[in-house]
Amino acid sequence: MKLDITLDPWAELRRHTPARIGIGRAGTSLPTRELLDFSAAHAQARDAVLTPLDVAALSAELSGQSFACLSVQSQASNRAVYLRRPDLGRRLDGASIERLQALPPQAFDLAVVLGDGLSAIASQRHALPLIQQLKLVLSENLKWAPLVIATQARVALGDEIGALLGAKAVLMLLGERPGLSSPDSLGAYLTFAPHIGRSDAERNCVSNIRPAGLTPELAAPRLAWLLREALRRSLSGVALKDDSERELLGAA
Repeated sequence: MKLDITLDPWAELRRHTPARIGIGRAGTSLPTRELLDFSAAHAQARDAVLTPLDVAALSAELSGQSFACLSVQSQASNRAVYLRRPDLGRRLDGASIERLQALPPQAFDLAVVLGDGLSAIASQRHALPLIQQLKLVLSENLKWAPLVIATQARVALGDEIGALLGAKAVLMLLGERPGLSSPDSLGAYLTFAPHIGRSDAERNCVSNIRPAGLTPELAAPRLAWLLREALRRSLSGVALKDDSERELLGAA
């Protein structure tokens, strides 16, 4: 007896995306395998939000690659406060302000901040590879401030840090809100002339930096282009359109 087998057309499509498509059904519910996968992904997302940044380990990795670094803390005293009070994550605590003010004043072109954000594992895994790639593609004449590791950090915390360091521009690397297929996505936020009160419209963002998304090797040239243009034009955000792909592709 010859069996008439019909292949599921979704099976081939699912090979090309981590999105949950064509998951099927068991009666009126999900298949057990899909339900278990969803539960595991949800647990990974929760862990990404709650897992603290290992500052000591990250500092050791940066120092091992000859990067000078120091650590600061926002006004959010712990993770629970950080999640309930986003405003406190945008400002430094008193001890951190004093630490930055004690540094010898210098004219830096770029300050890079490594924040935990809503996914510390993103910064733990991908911040150093991205910084290493940036070093390769940026001009050697660019003067970097010491790297700053920030805990309980929101994006705007970089504005205060950049201003205290006297940097022309600040690049905040921050763990993004985890999704159910991307718990370790790193976001990069560039702001020219950082100071307290900058709005999100005054930043340029490159997101989903991770091996399964935009790799550090691809993200670094884009960020380098944005930084060069920000310094050249003295602006960032909606006024600075990201035309990096045109230059990278050799377009006129």
